Amino acid sequence: MASSRKSPPQPQPVPRLYLATPPLDQTAAIAAELPALILEFDIAAVLVRLAPGDERTLISRIKAIAPAAQKANAAVLIDNLYGIAARSGADGANVAGIEAMREAEPSLKPDRILGVGGLATRHDAMMAGEAGVDYVLFGEPDSNGERPSPEAIFERLQWWAEVFETPCVGYAATLDEAGLFAESGAEFIMVADFIWDDPRGPREALKSAQAAIEEHHARVIGTALAGQG
Repeated sequence: MASSRKSPPQPQPVPRLYLATPPLDQTAAIAAELPALILEFDIAAVLVRLAPGDERTLISRIKAIAPAAQKANAAVLIDNLYGIAARSGADGANVAGIEAMREAEPSLKPDRILGVGGLATRHDAMMAGEAGVDYVLFGEPDSNGERPSPEAIFERLQWWAEVFETPCVGYAATLDEAGLFAESGAEFIMVADFIWDDPRGPREALKSAQAAIEEHHARVIGTALAGQG
């Protein structure tokens, strides 16, 4: 999908959820929980993050999760480990940076999804879009756990969504960020640790995230309509 400039703007649909798992070394509990969450909430995709292990073990973990999530109509992507996507039955992979994108492309395209984060500059993001990736991701923590401010992430999402066709994903580290990024025009909001760390459990956390996204999106649509009146 090329990142060509968009046609005149149309009202954007509500951003869909992209749920990232905790780093997994055990999969039974989350494999049992995921289908109901996917069916209840508007979860378009699941990013499976894996704890370190040998290749055979990693593939087994994906195979324990992927079929149930896919049956519930969510795509299953692997975080970084693009080399095992085909053998594990995953729909694709999310990688970090232009170099990783180039390395992953031969094994994923055209049959599987390739998403790219780790895009520190606008130039990197445009290179990824022109390379035909399926989405660009902004705002995820780097290898040191650092990330831009929410305001900087929002600005990058808004810029991309206004100009380019390739979908963009905003990584929301908090419930407030999920709401904020829903106002940017991003097609997807990635939610991760704050969902699993919520003492109420992931279902209630996702309910709150979905509500925040819908509320903030409705605010933007309302403002746009008022401006046309």
